[in-house]
Order: sequence, then C-alpha cells, then structure tokens
Amino acid sequence: MSKPRIVQAGSPVLRAAAAPVTRDQITSRETRALVKKMVEVMRQAPGVGLAAPQIGVSLQVIVLEDDPSRMARLTQEQREERGRAPFPLTVIFNPELRTIGEEKATYFEGCLSVAGYMALVERDVSVEVTGLDERGEPLRWEAKGWPARILQHEVDHLRGVLYVDRMLSRTLSCNDEMGARWLSEPVAEVKKVFGA
Repeated sequence: MSKPRIVQAGSPVLRAAAAPVTRDQITSRETRALVKKMVEVMRQAPGVGLAAPQIGVSLQVIVLEDDPSRMARLTQEQREERGRAPFPLTVIFNPELRTIGEEKATYFEGCLSVAGYMALVERDVSVEVTGLDERGEPLRWEAKGWPARILQHEVDHLRGVLYVDRMLSRTLSCNDEMGARWLSEPVAEVKKVFGA
C-alpha cells in the first residue's frame, strides 16, 4: 500500500470537525490499519504528531511520538526552556483537553499540513487529555511543555483548527528563512524583530 499524501491547507477536511470513534470501531481491522498508516506517515514525514484528517480521514484519532533523535539539534538549555522531553508512541481516540493552570508559553510551530512554514504560537503549558487508547480503554495523560503543545496542536486538527488560526501572524515565515536566522534566538527577540 502506498503512503497517503498529507492533506494540505485549503482542503475542507482540515476545516471540519472530525467524527468520534466508537469502541467497536477502535478495535476493527480498518481502524487498526488506519492507525498503522498514520504512524508510518508521521515517522516518514518526519513529524511528532498526526491527526486522521491530515490524511483525509475525518475521525477523532491522533498519534504522537517524540524521541531523542527529534531533538538532537537543540541544546540542553533549549530543551529545558521548551519543556521538550521524549515520550513513546501514543494513540488517542476522541481526545478531550483540559487546561491545567494559567501558564502559557510561546514557541515556533510548524505543521505537516502547512508545509514549508512556521510561526510563533502561544499555547497552554500544562494540559490533561482524556480519551481512549488503541484497545478502546480509557486513557488519561497530564502533559507539560512540548508534549502539551503537541497535544493541543493535534486536538485542534480534530476541531478544524490549524496553527495559523492561533499564530502571531507577523512571525509567519518559510522554514528555511526562520531556521537559518531565528529558530535559536530567544522568542522575545524574535517578537521584537517582527513587531509581534
């Protein structure tokens, strides 16, 4: 089976609310195949998260994974500042998010469905997600830092929201420009330079 194309901004499936998945559907052969395909696409892209609408399937399922190799270009200080910590492959059906506390953080985000661009986005630092795992069993995860950011980004996809709806619009930049000049600079400096 060939790798599905990652759906790009402009496709209606990215702007629609995805349908919930029943427990019976979760354990079906079709859904297991969908999850396997999503994991393959996420890893090949490469990315740290993927929502089913990003491969054209309007169902409430997300896959996430962040391993040490994905953070190799960051210094230890940058990892700590962003709250970047590895976590294993996680599959969540029908995720619901709840904010924990009021702390927010602003960092760069990109999206496999908005290829070639990134911008600064403010997100909650800590969240709790509940839903069902790949066996249809209840799942609860309190996440902080980068894992919380990934969760918020992917759950947004299930609501028809893209990061460009939340970004500081003056910071939208192509990846090459941003990576070469600003990605390692303090966020406050980037905001100042771009007047954001």
